[in-house]
Amino acid sequence: QVRLEESGGGLVQPGGSLRLSCAVSGNAFRAYTVGWFRQAPGKGREFVAAITYKGGNTRYADSVKGRFTASIGDTEDMVVLQMNTLEPEDTAVYSCALRRNWVLSTTPEAYISWGQGTQVAVSS
Repeated sequence: QVRLEESGGGLVQPGGSLRLSCAVSGNAFRAYTVGWFRQAPGKGREFVAAITYKGGNTRYADSVKGRFTASIGDTEDMVVLQMNTLEPEDTAVYSCALRRNWVLSTTPEAYISWGQGTQVAVSS
């Protein structure tokens, strides 16, 4: 059974940076895509970024382009989301999710496994 676990959330001032990690376990085949989504209080789940584990192809929401970078981590089955120049509007619970192919989907329904999420708060 595939499991995902996020880490790295926290409180940061506007303009600051955070690095989120998503550890994937229980997945025998490395042909998958990891998506990052966020959900702010009172709002729906929003696509942030996606990356294919093989090849490292990426896709970003317009709201984070140029500020966030998704990459493959230094260890196996680890995906990283580097978030720079954070804004108060980035405050949300961030979750990673997995789908078993290399399609960079932006819709939550396309992903089959989800982590519990990690809180990111941007405030002065």
